[in-house]
Amino acid sequence: MGPRQQRAVDLLFAAVCVLAGVWDGLQSGLFEGSPIVNQRAPLAVNAALGVLTGLAVLVRRDRPLLLYGSALLCWTVVGAYPATILAQYSVGAHLRPARLRVVLTAVMVTAVAWPIWRANGGDAGVPLSVALCILPVLVGLYLSSRREVLANLEERARRNEREQRLRIDQARAEERAQIARDMHDVVTHRVALMVLHATALESAQGRDAVTIAGRIQGIGREALAELRTLVGVLRDDAAVPLRPQPGLDDLAELVTASRALGHTVELSVEAGLSAPALVQHAVYRVVQEALTNVHKHAHDARTTVAVGSDGDGLWLVVRDDGGTSAPALAPGGGHGVLGIAERVRLVGGTLRTRRLADGGFEVSARLPVAGPALEVGP
Repeated sequence: MGPRQQRAVDLLFAAVCVLAGVWDGLQSGLFEGSPIVNQRAPLAVNAALGVLTGLAVLVRRDRPLLLYGSALLCWTVVGAYPATILAQYSVGAHLRPARLRVVLTAVMVTAVAWPIWRANGGDAGVPLSVALCILPVLVGLYLSSRREVLANLEERARRNEREQRLRIDQARAEERAQIARDMHDVVTHRVALMVLHATALESAQGRDAVTIAGRIQGIGREALAELRTLVGVLRDDAAVPLRPQPGLDDLAELVTASRALGHTVELSVEAGLSAPALVQHAVYRVVQEALTNVHKHAHDARTTVAVGSDGDGLWLVVRDDGGTSAPALAPGGGHGVLGIAERVRLVGGTLRTRRLADGGFEVSARLPVAGPALEVGP
């Protein structure tokens, strides 16, 4: 219920309590006015008590004791019962100390039941005191507890959502840093080759100068192209080895290592595939992560790895049959899957995971061979 709805409800209840101070229809018919002395007070007194109770209704959430005192006074002097019900509800819903709730309820039950019992016996006093004093407290307690449970669930859901966003951001940041390190290795390797060819050109003293210069030019263009993809990617200052990162040619070694662990893995790579180093390493990382998850969660599964070209880019599919274990991955994946998804996204590709009908799992990706430079935005 929103603030406006709460204010409207409070105004309605306040009006009822004010009316109960002056109208016999909202007062107990068992007495002539006050249940204590069985006499009617002056109309001005009844109206003043009704107004006081109505004003207390408007602040009952912050000051339930004020409404409780007004309702108790209005009952003993006027015999009006609407404020009694609302005061007991507020005691259950908005008053925290349990011992205080018990004491106040006992006082209100005594104030209501004793005059009724004295006038009509216990048969009337017990049900009326339960209806006017005990049931409203229980309803207030229930609704208050329910609101607290729902608020806790909402807060937990928001906290889980924040933590999930943090995990995703962390995985993306780590993968971007890893990409920066990978490209640092690739570019350093290219520059080292250029230096070696330049040294060879100097040593050749004019022999094969055109051929060597052409090689230097080609290596330099490749290095510049890869440097463009590196711009904007954050990296740390950790030392990195001067070696190229694994690519398509290293998939066979990766599969062989899996077979050495006792896994059944079949590899199919289309002949003549070519792609930039960053794309090749993204393919390698997807296959590596997929095989790692097969090793962890479906060690006896039969796995197939296929890589090919559709003309504009590379596609790859890693599929396992699940074996007798759980599927290798779950939809949505874990931290590693978030990482490879970010790596694929950064090179302009797409990654998909899905559970197969036979219990296995499939990881598929498509990566463009040529396209815009590495994306820098979030």
